[in-house]
Amino acid sequence: MVLELGNIPIEEIGWGPKTCVEGKVLHISPEELIERTRAGDPRIAGVEVDLARPGESVRILPVKDVIEPRVKVEGKGGVFPGLISGVETVGEGRTHVLQGCAVVTAGQVVGVQEGLIDMSGPGARYSIFSKLLNVVLVISVKPGLSRHEHEEALRLSGLRAAAYLGEAGRTAKPAELERFEMFPPFRLKGGRGDLPGVAYVYMLLSQGLLHDTYLYGQDVKNLLPTLVMPGEVMDGAIVSGNCVSACDKNTTYHHQNNPVIRELLKRDGIDLKFLGTVVANCNVTLRDKVRSAQYAAKLVELLGADGAVITKEGFGNPDADAMMYCAGLEEAGVRTVIITDEFAGIDGSSQSLADTTPRADAVVSTGNANERVSLPPVDKVIGDIRVIERMAGGRSGSLSEKGITVELQTILGATNELGFELLSARGE
Repeated sequence: MVLELGNIPIEEIGWGPKTCVEGKVLHISPEELIERTRAGDPRIAGVEVDLARPGESVRILPVKDVIEPRVKVEGKGGVFPGLISGVETVGEGRTHVLQGCAVVTAGQVVGVQEGLIDMSGPGARYSIFSKLLNVVLVISVKPGLSRHEHEEALRLSGLRAAAYLGEAGRTAKPAELERFEMFPPFRLKGGRGDLPGVAYVYMLLSQGLLHDTYLYGQDVKNLLPTLVMPGEVMDGAIVSGNCVSACDKNTTYHHQNNPVIRELLKRDGIDLKFLGTVVANCNVTLRDKVRSAQYAAKLVELLGADGAVITKEGFGNPDADAMMYCAGLEEAGVRTVIITDEFAGIDGSSQSLADTTPRADAVVSTGNANERVSLPPVDKVIGDIRVIERMAGGRSGSLSEKGITVELQTILGATNELGFELLSARGE
């Protein structure tokens, strides 16, 4: 199975009479973008569009999701299968990527666990999204919707907008063509026979109550752990739909560009055999946690793995799931590495995870989400600055004439548990 990603670099964005790519510039028709974003959805009351570029004195909040515009040009399926296109399996053929830009959904969001993006200043260094050319959709919905309807309307709006912009790259010539060849786990690539086999356990937040993730359009909270090919993830099979704290939320952009999968594919056949990705979930009840952890361990054993990488999303309740996955794998003789952030208190002296196990003896930390930062005022706010005092990581008094004072958990992606950012933590 071969997936090709054709990267089309975008170095500037701007409004124009039609949406197209010229050189490294993405021209966008605002009228068409709004029309495609709404797509006749009666739940949407209004859509405002704006642009935010790296280095500008702009703050975006509250942010719901970030999505990379893409278009499927060869092979089965389409973008965001099960939600925007059909349910055909993706992960092979060719997909064109508008690299360097993103769709950001913001404005009237559902809950308090949303985040902010600063395009400049001290806050910008904590989020990869400050380096992107962002097309921001400020979406309002009609009164009376349930919270789940509200979330769905926002989620689908962002995906439609990203698919619309991605179409502009259909006929563009990629500057770079990345080729990823994936082999069935029981069919060895030449020269891989004596290398250690490694599986990836990809935990998706799925606790319900707006903590949802979608695989081929299916909410994964009722999913038993399942095996997917790495290219399926890279080709848009997983979509975010949750409202977890912004710092360690996996947006759709994170799923599209999962760095763990990229690194394992890069090293496949060199110093390891990448056996596959087990998509797993985080559950609410103890019974469901035990079921998923044991089933995931069984799949990894069936793959014949010597080692596994575990990533999770969120904190608190998902910490227990991660430790169960780790313990089950270690007891089966599979050496594991966990990637996680920490909630160790403002001074870093509190217990950093809600649960642990002696089996978790190889842990990579992506930083302390409780660390406080002060962010100065900006010239322009896209969205609503007043919500900062109600957001996770904010508090009463966070907003003042001097700017805002918040915990890192307020900044989108700051301690992302896929290892997207540069933060880490080290014990003394």
